[in-house]
Amino acid sequence: MSAFMVVEIKIKDQDVYDDYMRRVPAVIERYKGEYVVRSSRVTPVAGGWAPDRIVVIRFDSLAELAACFGSPEYRALAVLRERSTSTRSIVVEE
Repeated sequence: MSAFMVVEIKIKDQDVYDDYMRRVPAVIERYKGEYVVRSSRVTPVAGGWAPDRIVVIRFDSLAELAACFGSPEYRALAVLRERSTSTRSIVVEE
């Protein structure tokens, strides 16, 4: 059963976020994650929701998703994301 990490991002420091974006795909791939979408081309439709960026990552299982985002490799990069963005995220299972 697939699990998806859906992330809403508001960018506060583009340079630091760019560094994070250069480095994080290798970690996602190491844990068998696959980017479904990574885009700043977001068109608000309803509810006042207007994120700067949306990211959706698919994993084959919730266990793989948890292993990725709990890994030492990811936690080392998470500080860059936390410093450069304001994010909200959810996990959706099929």
